[in-house]
Amino acid sequence: MNNDDKLIIGMPAGSLADPKRGGNLVSLLKAAGFPTKGYEDGGPTTFLMHTGLVGWDGRPQEFGAQLALEEVDIAIGGDDWVTERLLEYRYEYNRDVKLNKVLSLERGNVRIVVINLPLKDVTFDAWLTGLLREKPVVKMVSEMPYLAIEWFHKKIAALGFAGSHSGYSVQKYHTPPRIDAGLVVYESWGKTEAKVLNGAVDLGLEITQTGSAIRNYGLQISEEIMKSETGIWTTPSLRDNPAKHELARMFLLNLYGAVFAENKVLVFFNAKKGHVPAVLDYLRENKLFGDEPTMNEGVNFTEFSIQMSASNKDLPIARVRYELAKLGATYIETVPLDSCIPGLDAIQL
Repeated sequence: MNNDDKLIIGMPAGSLADPKRGGNLVSLLKAAGFPTKGYEDGGPTTFLMHTGLVGWDGRPQEFGAQLALEEVDIAIGGDDWVTERLLEYRYEYNRDVKLNKVLSLERGNVRIVVINLPLKDVTFDAWLTGLLREKPVVKMVSEMPYLAIEWFHKKIAALGFAGSHSGYSVQKYHTPPRIDAGLVVYESWGKTEAKVLNGAVDLGLEITQTGSAIRNYGLQISEEIMKSETGIWTTPSLRDNPAKHELARMFLLNLYGAVFAENKVLVFFNAKKGHVPAVLDYLRENKLFGDEPTMNEGVNFTEFSIQMSASNKDLPIARVRYELAKLGATYIETVPLDSCIPGLDAIQL
């Protein structure tokens, strides 16, 4: 199949693909005008209304490498896993890869944290300093070993141990260390907490949303390495192919519109001419329009439309509708938004 003029999109398997879990990417794509077939069932993914879009089903853990190799043109993935793959290229292959994050999807928020057994009467830096003095080889466990290495190198530089502990090795769990000094990171497939709790390693690097699992194991979060969210990533070379670039702009603009519209509604209502000044004062006082309100004036009535957040606790929709009705508004209708695109300049690609 010749895909030179098609946009190859990395579609993440896992919770995002499940319409009952997480970010519900299926619904977001549909709201953006890109309904899919097969994605929520494990693939292969087909974009029903756009033959120029080709889905490449994969794991978010792999998309950083696939973008680097230009197997895919754009990919939907988390900041954490993309960064992990870019660091792997740097540490293992001495290659710096530049990728662009062009859109946040405002979902999939997690934190990457360093965890350890609880410390008493000592700071984390003081404890780690003692550990480095005591052990030539420090052991960590993580699903993201290269993020662990990056953190460790910055930490030992700040603590004055870069000369003695800059070596590193990424290995399968509890294989014999391949280095005499530095950091051994055991690449795990989950349950990082259990390995730290049982003293199998000195430290762990874990992905967490609320920290509840870490607390359940009685462990301590000592440092936060990064915050991560799901977004759209592209290769810089995408600009070099006009056909792919144009498809990507269309895809991104419509996805932006769907994200921007989430938790927003349009409220339509009528007001007699005599009630219009009071209604305008209310809308202005509550900042319910931008430069000017949207109004369609008739002979006896004026029709208004306002955009509102459905999750604003300071200005609930129910209260606004009630107060508008008290001011004389009639036929108040509330319509959920699937998409809201401010303009083409909403995206930069």
